[in-house]
Amino acid sequence: MSWLKKVKNSNKGDTQQRAINYAFLLLKFRLRSEKELFQRLKDKKFDIATIKKTLSFLKEKGFVNDEDFACAWIESRLKKPFGLKRIKQELKLKGIANEIIDKQISRIKENYSEEELVLEIARNRLNKLKDLDAQKAKRRVFAYLARRGYSPEVICEALHQL
Repeated sequence: MSWLKKVKNSNKGDTQQRAINYAFLLLKFRLRSEKELFQRLKDKKFDIATIKKTLSFLKEKGFVNDEDFACAWIESRLKKPFGLKRIKQELKLKGIANEIIDKQISRIKENYSEEELVLEIARNRLNKLKDLDAQKAKRRVFAYLARRGYSPEVICEALHQL
């Protein structure tokens, strides 16, 4: 084998290792979906074959799992607090399959009362806006909660109770 072929072959392995190292660097900060990692590796100009091998390796070793990612993402977003509608939308943008999203959301719904949470948030926001006209304050609270991904029906019900 000529020295040129040896260099090319060693560069292929080197490229693969650089892709894996970069993926680990990204995973060091937070879990990532498979689509996110694919896009980030693609942005770094790795070729598609290298990216696929890297993702295959990471999935095989358990470093990339879309179900674990979805579960962790939902739990972190509920702490913000964001509504399930917004969380679903974010997960879809991150390339998570609908089946995984539905499974994780239904698991969370067992211990989660969106109505109580919206009522508590609305009460806190209205207290902060008490110097405004009541209708104007309620409109602002409605808009705030809608941006956070809560359904209009739940928001209206909470505002009626206050």
